[in-house]
Amino acid sequence: MSDRFRELESPLAKRKKDVVLMATVSSFENLQFPTKSELRQFAELFAPLFKASSDEARRQAVAALSQCPQVPQAVALFIGSQPIGVSAIFLTCSQSISDETLITIARTQGSAHAHAITRRENLSPMVIDALVDVRQAYPIRGAADQPQPVPAPLLATPVSPTPLFAPPDVTAEPAAPAETPVVNREEAIRQELKGLVRHLSHPKEDRLGLRTATEMQEALLVRFARTREAEHFATTLADSLSASRWLAERIMLDISGLQLATTLVSLNLSDTDTALVLTRFYPHLAERIGDTTRAEALLQGLDPAECDVRVEAWRRADSYTFGNGQRGSGDDRAPAAAQNRGAQQLRPDRDLRIFGRR
Repeated sequence: MSDRFRELESPLAKRKKDVVLMATVSSFENLQFPTKSELRQFAELFAPLFKASSDEARRQAVAALSQCPQVPQAVALFIGSQPIGVSAIFLTCSQSISDETLITIARTQGSAHAHAITRRENLSPMVIDALVDVRQAYPIRGAADQPQPVPAPLLATPVSPTPLFAPPDVTAEPAAPAETPVVNREEAIRQELKGLVRHLSHPKEDRLGLRTATEMQEALLVRFARTREAEHFATTLADSLSASRWLAERIMLDISGLQLATTLVSLNLSDTDTALVLTRFYPHLAERIGDTTRAEALLQGLDPAECDVRVEAWRRADSYTFGNGQRGSGDDRAPAAAQNRGAQQLRPDRDLRIFGRR
Protein backbone atom coordinates (compact mmCIF):
# COMPACT_ATOMS: atom_id res chain seq x y z
CA MET A 1 0.00 0.00 0.00
CA SER A 2 2.83 2.40 0.83
CA ASP A 3 4.36 1.72 -2.58
CA ARG A 4 1.19 2.97 -4.26
CA PHE A 5 1.36 6.23 -2.30
CA ARG A 6 4.96 6.63 -3.39
CA GLU A 7 3.86 6.24 -7.02
CA LEU A 8 1.29 9.03 -6.56
CA GLU A 9 3.99 11.36 -5.22
CA SER A 10 6.25 10.90 -8.26
CA PRO A 11 5.18 12.84 -11.41
CA LEU A 12 3.96 10.83 -14.32
CA ALA A 13 6.14 10.35 -17.41
CA LYS A 14 3.55 12.16 -19.50
CA ARG A 15 3.65 15.11 -17.13
CA LYS A 16 7.45 15.24 -17.41
CA LYS A 17 7.25 15.48 -21.19
CA ASP A 18 4.63 18.21 -20.92
CA VAL A 19 6.98 20.20 -18.71
CA VAL A 20 9.85 19.70 -21.14
CA LEU A 21 7.69 20.81 -24.07
CA MET A 22 6.55 23.98 -22.33
CA ALA A 23 10.09 24.73 -21.17
CA THR A 24 11.36 24.37 -24.74
CA VAL A 25 8.66 26.68 -26.07
CA SER A 26 9.27 29.23 -23.29
CA SER A 27 13.00 29.31 -23.95
CA PHE A 28 12.34 29.79 -27.67
CA GLU A 29 9.94 32.66 -26.91
CA ASN A 30 12.67 34.47 -24.98
CA LEU A 31 14.93 34.54 -28.06
CA GLN A 32 14.33 37.94 -29.64
CA PHE A 33 16.50 37.26 -32.71
CA PRO A 34 17.09 33.50 -33.00
CA THR A 35 19.94 32.37 -35.21
CA LYS A 36 19.68 29.76 -37.93
CA SER A 37 21.22 27.11 -35.70
CA GLU A 38 18.75 27.88 -32.89
CA LEU A 39 15.83 27.67 -35.32
CA ARG A 40 17.11 24.34 -36.60
CA GLN A 41 17.57 22.97 -33.08
CA PHE A 42 14.07 24.04 -32.08
CA ALA A 43 12.60 22.41 -35.20
CA GLU A 44 14.39 19.15 -34.37
CA LEU A 45 13.25 19.15 -30.72
CA PHE A 46 9.67 20.33 -31.12
CA ALA A 47 8.09 17.51 -33.14
CA PRO A 48 9.14 14.58 -30.86
CA LEU A 49 8.20 16.46 -27.70
CA PHE A 50 4.88 17.54 -29.21
CA LYS A 51 3.93 13.99 -30.16
CA ALA A 52 4.77 12.67 -26.68
CA SER A 53 2.84 15.35 -24.77
CA SER A 54 -0.78 15.53 -23.75
CA ASP A 55 -3.48 17.37 -25.68
CA GLU A 56 -3.65 20.21 -23.16
CA ALA A 57 0.10 20.80 -23.37
CA ARG A 58 -0.10 20.74 -27.16
CA ARG A 59 -2.79 23.42 -27.17
CA GLN A 60 -0.81 25.61 -24.78
CA ALA A 61 2.37 25.22 -26.83
CA VAL A 62 0.56 26.06 -30.08
CA ALA A 63 -1.11 29.10 -28.49
CA ALA A 64 2.27 30.34 -27.26
CA LEU A 65 3.93 29.85 -30.64
CA SER A 66 1.12 31.67 -32.42
CA GLN A 67 2.40 34.87 -30.77
CA CYS A 68 6.05 34.36 -31.76
CA PRO A 69 7.28 36.61 -34.58
CA GLN A 70 9.63 33.91 -35.91
CA VAL A 71 8.82 30.22 -36.14
CA PRO A 72 10.64 27.72 -38.39
CA GLN A 73 8.53 26.89 -41.43
CA ALA A 74 8.98 23.18 -40.73
CA VAL A 75 7.38 23.69 -37.31
CA ALA A 76 4.64 25.87 -38.84
CA LEU A 77 3.81 23.17 -41.37
CA PHE A 78 3.85 20.52 -38.63
CA ILE A 79 1.46 22.52 -36.42
CA GLY A 80 -0.79 23.38 -39.35
CA SER A 81 -1.07 19.67 -40.18
CA GLN A 82 -2.43 18.83 -36.72
CA PRO A 83 -6.18 18.44 -36.05
CA ILE A 84 -8.13 21.65 -36.36
CA GLY A 85 -8.87 21.73 -32.62
CA VAL A 86 -5.14 22.21 -32.00
CA SER A 87 -3.98 24.16 -35.03
CA ALA A 88 -6.89 26.61 -35.45
CA ILE A 89 -5.44 29.39 -33.30
CA PHE A 90 -2.05 29.06 -34.99
CA LEU A 91 -3.51 29.22 -38.50
CA THR A 92 -5.64 32.23 -37.59
CA CYS A 93 -3.26 34.38 -35.52
CA SER A 94 0.35 33.47 -36.33
CA GLN A 95 2.19 36.02 -38.47
CA SER A 96 5.24 33.80 -38.98
CA ILE A 97 3.66 31.42 -41.53
CA SER A 98 4.80 32.01 -45.09
CA ASP A 99 2.36 32.10 -48.00
CA GLU A 100 3.77 28.86 -49.41
CA THR A 101 3.16 27.06 -46.10
CA LEU A 102 -0.41 28.39 -45.89
CA ILE A 103 -1.15 27.22 -49.43
CA THR A 104 0.30 23.78 -48.70
CA ILE A 105 -1.80 23.42 -45.54
CA ALA A 106 -4.99 24.58 -47.28
CA ARG A 107 -4.53 22.15 -50.16
CA THR A 108 -3.58 19.09 -48.11
CA GLN A 109 -5.47 19.26 -44.82
CA GLY A 110 -9.10 19.94 -45.64
CA SER A 111 -11.85 22.50 -45.62
CA ALA A 112 -11.68 23.12 -41.85
CA HIS A 113 -8.05 24.21 -42.08
CA ALA A 114 -8.79 26.34 -45.15
CA HIS A 115 -11.67 28.01 -43.30
CA ALA A 116 -9.33 28.85 -40.40
CA ILE A 117 -6.86 30.41 -42.84
CA THR A 118 -9.60 32.63 -44.29
CA ARG A 119 -10.01 34.24 -40.85
CA ARG A 120 -6.51 35.74 -41.02
CA GLU A 121 -6.37 39.53 -41.19
CA ASN A 122 -3.78 39.96 -43.95
CA LEU A 123 -4.03 37.52 -46.86
CA SER A 124 -1.91 37.95 -49.96
CA PRO A 125 -3.55 37.65 -53.40
CA MET A 126 -1.63 34.40 -54.00
CA VAL A 127 -3.12 32.80 -50.86
CA ILE A 128 -6.60 34.09 -51.73
CA ASP A 129 -6.39 32.54 -55.20
CA ALA A 130 -5.35 29.22 -53.67
CA LEU A 131 -8.24 29.38 -51.17
CA VAL A 132 -10.69 30.02 -54.00
CA ASP A 133 -9.41 26.94 -55.79
CA VAL A 134 -9.66 24.91 -52.58
CA ARG A 135 -13.24 26.07 -51.98
CA GLN A 136 -14.16 24.99 -55.47
CA ALA A 137 -12.52 21.59 -55.05
CA TYR A 138 -13.73 20.55 -51.60
CA PRO A 139 -17.50 20.38 -52.30
CA ILE A 140 -16.76 18.12 -55.27
CA ARG A 141 -14.42 16.02 -53.21
CA GLY A 142 -16.92 15.77 -50.38
CA ALA A 143 -19.65 14.69 -52.76
CA ALA A 144 -17.38 11.99 -54.14
CA ASP A 145 -16.70 10.65 -50.64
CA GLN A 146 -20.42 10.32 -49.78
CA PRO A 147 -22.10 7.03 -50.60
CA GLN A 148 -24.07 7.34 -53.79
CA PRO A 149 -27.75 6.32 -53.64
CA VAL A 150 -28.59 3.08 -55.39
CA PRO A 151 -30.76 3.64 -58.49
CA ALA A 152 -34.30 2.39 -58.23
CA PRO A 153 -34.13 0.14 -61.35
CA LEU A 154 -31.21 -1.81 -59.88
CA LEU A 155 -33.11 -2.38 -56.68
CA ALA A 156 -36.21 -3.46 -58.50
CA THR A 157 -34.62 -6.00 -60.81
CA PRO A 158 -33.93 -8.85 -58.35
CA VAL A 159 -37.43 -8.62 -56.86
CA SER A 160 -40.87 -8.47 -58.35
CA PRO A 161 -41.77 -5.07 -59.80
CA THR A 162 -43.97 -3.92 -56.97
CA PRO A 163 -44.19 -0.46 -55.39
CA LEU A 164 -42.38 -1.76 -52.31
CA PHE A 165 -39.18 -0.03 -53.41
CA ALA A 166 -40.66 3.47 -53.48
CA PRO A 167 -39.37 4.29 -49.94
CA PRO A 168 -35.69 4.47 -51.01
CA ASP A 169 -36.64 7.28 -53.37
CA VAL A 170 -38.54 9.02 -50.58
CA THR A 171 -35.61 8.69 -48.15
CA ALA A 172 -33.19 10.02 -50.78
CA GLU A 173 -35.15 13.24 -51.22
CA PRO A 174 -34.59 14.74 -47.71
CA ALA A 175 -30.82 14.55 -48.31
CA ALA A 176 -31.03 17.40 -50.83
CA PRO A 177 -32.12 20.08 -48.32
CA ALA A 178 -29.32 18.94 -45.98
CA GLU A 179 -26.69 19.53 -48.69
CA THR A 180 -28.16 22.80 -49.95
CA PRO A 181 -27.05 25.02 -47.00
CA VAL A 182 -23.53 23.60 -47.25
CA VAL A 183 -23.33 24.31 -50.97
CA ASN A 184 -24.78 27.79 -50.47
CA ARG A 185 -22.30 28.55 -47.71
CA GLU A 186 -19.38 27.34 -49.83
CA GLU A 187 -20.59 29.44 -52.77
CA ALA A 188 -20.94 32.52 -50.54
CA ILE A 189 -17.40 32.09 -49.21
CA ARG A 190 -16.08 31.61 -52.73
CA GLN A 191 -17.77 34.81 -53.91
CA GLU A 192 -16.41 36.66 -50.89
CA LEU A 193 -12.87 35.50 -51.65
CA LYS A 194 -13.25 36.51 -55.28
CA GLY A 195 -14.36 39.94 -54.12
CA LEU A 196 -11.23 40.20 -51.99
CA VAL A 197 -9.10 39.28 -54.99
CA ARG A 198 -10.79 41.95 -57.11
CA HIS A 199 -10.30 44.46 -54.32
CA LEU A 200 -6.59 43.74 -53.93
CA SER A 201 -5.75 43.49 -57.63
CA HIS A 202 -7.28 46.46 -59.42
CA PRO A 203 -8.22 45.88 -63.06
CA LYS A 204 -6.21 47.62 -65.73
CA GLU A 205 -9.24 49.68 -66.81
CA ASP A 206 -9.63 51.16 -63.32
CA ARG A 207 -7.79 54.51 -63.64
CA LEU A 208 -9.58 56.26 -60.78
CA GLY A 209 -7.16 58.68 -59.12
CA LEU A 210 -4.45 58.13 -61.77
CA ARG A 211 -3.38 60.62 -64.40
CA THR A 212 -4.43 59.51 -67.89
CA ALA A 213 -3.73 61.15 -71.24
CA THR A 214 -6.81 62.20 -73.21
CA GLU A 215 -7.44 61.06 -76.76
CA MET A 216 -6.30 64.45 -78.09
CA GLN A 217 -3.10 64.31 -76.06
CA GLU A 218 -2.39 60.77 -77.23
CA ALA A 219 -2.88 61.80 -80.86
CA LEU A 220 -0.57 64.80 -80.45
CA LEU A 221 2.12 62.74 -78.76
CA VAL A 222 2.09 60.19 -81.58
CA ARG A 223 2.01 62.89 -84.27
CA PHE A 224 4.95 64.86 -82.85
CA ALA A 225 6.88 61.64 -82.35
CA ARG A 226 6.38 60.64 -86.00
CA THR A 227 7.74 63.98 -87.19
CA ARG A 228 10.40 64.05 -84.42
CA GLU A 229 9.29 67.48 -83.20
CA ALA A 230 10.84 67.24 -79.74
CA GLU A 231 9.82 70.76 -78.65
CA HIS A 232 6.12 70.26 -79.34
CA PHE A 233 6.28 66.73 -77.91
CA ALA A 234 7.78 68.04 -74.65
CA THR A 235 5.04 70.67 -74.40
CA THR A 236 2.31 68.08 -74.90
CA LEU A 237 3.95 65.70 -72.43
CA ALA A 238 4.15 68.43 -69.79
CA ASP A 239 0.47 69.23 -70.37
CA SER A 240 -0.47 65.54 -70.04
CA LEU A 241 1.42 65.31 -66.74
CA SER A 242 0.19 68.70 -65.49
CA ALA A 243 3.82 69.37 -64.73
CA SER A 244 6.51 71.80 -65.80
CA ARG A 245 8.18 71.82 -69.19
CA TRP A 246 11.45 71.27 -67.39
CA LEU A 247 10.27 67.87 -66.06
CA ALA A 248 9.22 66.78 -69.56
CA GLU A 249 12.62 67.73 -70.95
CA ARG A 250 14.42 65.92 -68.16
CA ILE A 251 12.40 62.78 -68.93
CA MET A 252 13.26 62.98 -72.62
CA LEU A 253 16.98 63.55 -71.90
CA ASP A 254 17.29 59.97 -70.62
CA ILE A 255 18.87 58.39 -73.71
CA SER A 256 18.02 54.88 -72.52
CA GLY A 257 14.31 55.63 -73.06
CA LEU A 258 13.40 54.10 -69.71
CA GLN A 259 12.04 57.29 -68.15
CA LEU A 260 9.93 58.16 -71.19
CA ALA A 261 8.62 54.58 -71.37
CA THR A 262 7.74 54.71 -67.66
CA THR A 263 5.89 58.01 -68.18
CA LEU A 264 3.92 56.82 -71.22
CA VAL A 265 2.91 53.58 -69.46
CA SER A 266 1.73 55.61 -66.48
CA LEU A 267 -0.33 57.82 -68.83
CA ASN A 268 -2.04 54.63 -70.11
CA LEU A 269 -0.74 54.97 -73.66
CA SER A 270 -1.13 51.79 -75.72
CA ASP A 271 1.90 49.54 -76.15
CA THR A 272 1.91 50.08 -79.92
CA ASP A 273 1.95 53.88 -79.64
CA THR A 274 4.51 53.78 -76.84
CA ALA A 275 6.84 51.57 -78.87
CA LEU A 276 6.45 53.93 -81.85
CA VAL A 277 7.33 56.98 -79.75
CA LEU A 278 10.38 55.27 -78.26
CA THR A 279 11.74 54.12 -81.60
CA ARG A 280 11.32 57.62 -83.12
CA PHE A 281 13.21 59.47 -80.40
CA TYR A 282 15.68 56.68 -79.55
CA PRO A 283 16.66 54.87 -82.77
CA HIS A 284 18.70 52.23 -80.95
CA LEU A 285 15.45 50.89 -79.43
CA ALA A 286 14.27 49.95 -82.94
CA GLU A 287 16.89 47.19 -83.17
CA ARG A 288 15.40 43.72 -83.24
CA ILE A 289 16.22 41.02 -80.71
CA GLY A 290 14.83 37.83 -82.15
CA ASP A 291 11.11 38.31 -82.77
CA THR A 292 10.83 41.60 -80.87
CA THR A 293 12.45 45.02 -80.72
CA ARG A 294 14.36 46.59 -77.87
CA ALA A 295 11.47 48.98 -77.24
CA GLU A 296 8.96 46.13 -76.90
CA ALA A 297 11.33 44.25 -74.60
CA LEU A 298 11.68 47.39 -72.48
CA LEU A 299 7.90 47.74 -72.19
CA GLN A 300 7.47 44.08 -71.22
CA GLY A 301 9.74 44.59 -68.24
CA LEU A 302 7.73 47.51 -66.82
CA ASP A 303 5.06 47.11 -64.15
CA PRO A 304 2.19 49.65 -64.59
CA ALA A 305 1.71 50.01 -60.83
CA GLU A 306 5.40 50.78 -60.29
CA CYS A 307 5.32 53.23 -63.20
CA ASP A 308 2.39 55.09 -61.60
CA VAL A 309 4.22 55.36 -58.28
CA ARG A 310 7.43 56.58 -59.92
CA VAL A 311 5.75 59.20 -62.10
CA GLU A 312 3.72 60.51 -59.16
CA ALA A 313 6.97 60.90 -57.22
CA TRP A 314 8.45 62.90 -60.11
CA ARG A 315 5.37 65.11 -60.25
CA ARG A 316 5.48 65.78 -56.50
CA ALA A 317 9.15 66.73 -56.70
CA ASP A 318 8.38 68.99 -59.67
CA SER A 319 5.56 70.71 -57.79
CA TYR A 320 7.86 71.31 -54.81
CA THR A 321 10.48 72.82 -57.12
CA PHE A 322 8.35 75.06 -59.35
CA GLY A 323 5.08 75.39 -57.44
CA ASN A 324 1.56 75.20 -58.76
CA GLY A 325 1.53 78.69 -60.23
CA GLN A 326 4.56 78.32 -62.51
CA ARG A 327 3.22 76.02 -65.22
CA GLY A 328 3.51 76.57 -68.95
CA SER A 329 5.83 79.20 -70.39
CA GLY A 330 7.01 80.34 -66.97
CA ASP A 331 8.66 76.96 -66.44
CA ASP A 332 10.93 77.52 -69.42
CA ARG A 333 12.32 80.59 -67.75
CA ALA A 334 12.72 79.01 -64.30
CA PRO A 335 16.11 77.27 -64.85
CA ALA A 336 17.43 80.27 -66.76
CA ALA A 337 16.26 82.63 -64.03
CA ALA A 338 18.01 80.51 -61.44
CA GLN A 339 21.25 80.68 -63.45
CA ASN A 340 20.93 84.45 -63.83
CA ARG A 341 20.40 84.82 -60.08
CA GLY A 342 23.51 82.74 -59.49
CA ALA A 343 25.50 84.88 -61.92
CA GLN A 344 24.32 88.06 -60.24
CA GLN A 345 25.43 86.73 -56.89
CA LEU A 346 28.93 86.02 -58.27
CA ARG A 347 29.49 89.49 -59.75
CA PRO A 348 29.98 91.33 -56.42
CA ASP A 349 32.70 88.84 -55.47
CA ARG A 350 34.51 89.53 -58.76
CA ASP A 351 34.21 93.28 -58.20
CA LEU A 352 35.57 92.87 -54.69
CA ARG A 353 38.58 90.96 -55.99
CA ILE A 354 39.25 93.63 -58.60
CA PHE A 355 38.81 96.33 -56.02
CA GLY A 356 41.28 94.62 -53.70
CA ARG A 357 43.94 94.45 -56.38
CA ARG A 358 43.82 98.21 -56.87
